[in-house]
Amino acid sequence: MTPRFGVNYVPSGDWFYSWFAPRWDAIRRDLEAIAALGLDHVRVLPLWPVLQPNRTLIRAEALADVRRVVELAGDAGLDASVDVLQGHLSSFDFLPSWLSTWHRRNMFTDPECVAAQAALVGALHEAVADLPGFLGLTLGNEVNQFSSRPHPAPMPATPGEAGAWLDTLLAAVPPDGRGLRLHAAYDAVWYQDGHPFRPTHASRYGDVTAIHSWIFNGTAQHYGAMSPQSIRHAEYLIELSRAFAADPARPVWLQEVGAPLNCLDESEAPEFCRRTVLAAADSPALWGVTWWCSHDVPRSLADFPDLEHSLGLFDERGQVKPIGKAFADVAGQVRSSAAPAARTTAVVIPDGASRAALAPGGAVFTAWMEAAERGERPGLVLAGQGDGLRLLPPAPAGTPGVYHAVSDTDMFPS
Repeated sequence: MTPRFGVNYVPSGDWFYSWFAPRWDAIRRDLEAIAALGLDHVRVLPLWPVLQPNRTLIRAEALADVRRVVELAGDAGLDASVDVLQGHLSSFDFLPSWLSTWHRRNMFTDPECVAAQAALVGALHEAVADLPGFLGLTLGNEVNQFSSRPHPAPMPATPGEAGAWLDTLLAAVPPDGRGLRLHAAYDAVWYQDGHPFRPTHASRYGDVTAIHSWIFNGTAQHYGAMSPQSIRHAEYLIELSRAFAADPARPVWLQEVGAPLNCLDESEAPEFCRRTVLAAADSPALWGVTWWCSHDVPRSLADFPDLEHSLGLFDERGQVKPIGKAFADVAGQVRSSAAPAARTTAVVIPDGASRAALAPGGAVFTAWMEAAERGERPGLVLAGQGDGLRLLPPAPAGTPGVYHAVSDTDMFPS
């Protein structure tokens, strides 16, 4: 399987606020520029309150706008996936008013609210699924961050309730074979003990596993931004997700990965991109890489964490940055390379291992990274699995973890 290479589309100029009044000429230019880099798809993220401002109102005009963006992507030669519940983007929450303040209800457990979300999932699928370049629907962007700390106003759910929410929303997509059905979580799902969304949710619900890899989660701060641990963080997450998958052939989509300049120097970003993608592409399970993001957030927009103004492959004037060229070059390199061999060695995740043990600095993470640096090309398996593999033990229990879901220095989940 040759991996796909694309970008999370952040509209130039007005950022995601462009959904209030799309500027079609600008969107067309953005998408043509993305295609000119040699990329093959975009991830489209409309704002939830624009789509569904009232629990029983799904705006036909907003659905038509999403369809038009997917059509313009196709015109540029790009396939497009679409997210539904935005939800959360670049440190800002975009919850509809019927879930907040005087009308506060739990999006994961309130039956009427869950039904409303399922209706939106179904409506958005019907709005775009017939288009030839449609890749599929993601339920939303890192929606698990609403369920637990460090969110300032979480909507609590149990693991069972999280699973029921996923079942209901994924089932809202008709089984018509038109596009993938998936959901996306930020890395608390893998690393944060007590988080209601579990690794099995990420690896067993939907058609593919979506991985969001960011090194500002403690990895860069502890090991260094250009360390092997940071460069291989995305690769590690891909292999970690495979350990929890019921289907050993399940594809893994590196749906978000970026080069945050609160950890990296700008001069390091292109090489970080190149080495990170090459490491991730060494996993036979990789479906594709979707870089975060297409365009820098303009400095004229206020209150963003500073790193959000520098994550694009294009600057705010639409000029390709060195990291844009690096991503295009490494995509071409991977496409022209032979498929990676299967992994024959694996680190064992012990029965009862905490998620802290899986996290950066934890025992399992440490054992995997040490094996990788020895040239082992390790996978990961749950205890009692891994027939036919050479199994490596984890590092000693009690290895201190360094993961944090969010810090006090603008390291928000994206």
